[in-house]
Amino acid sequence: MKKDIHPNYHADAKVVCACGNSFTVGSTVKEIHVEICSNCHPFYTGKERLVDTAGRVDRFKKIAEQKEKVAKTRKGKAVKKAKASERKIAKEKEKIKAEIKENSQVKPSAKSKSSADRKK
Repeated sequence: MKKDIHPNYHADAKVVCACGNSFTVGSTVKEIHVEICSNCHPFYTGKERLVDTAGRVDRFKKIAEQKEKVAKTRKGKAVKKAKASERKIAKEKEKIKAEIKENSQVKPSAKSKSSADRKK
């Protein structure tokens, strides 16, 4: 091994858990603080315990609630397409009604003007 490039190894490094448990291991760090260990981990203990790391669990629950609210009010693509087609049909009907109204108005025909001019 090359000299002066490797970190110091501590054979008696102390690991301290948030639950109060402590044990020794070999490490390059003299003291290690952890949030969860084998004494308090749900997998090993069989007890359900939420480990909230910086509010992540609360944040996840909040996001899940927001998704549920949005899902209740959200409309699917089929509903949106149906409404869009209804609006399109309504616009076309209005155009047709306007054209019919415009065409149904009595316009003086060219024949009546020419016949009036002939009488004079």
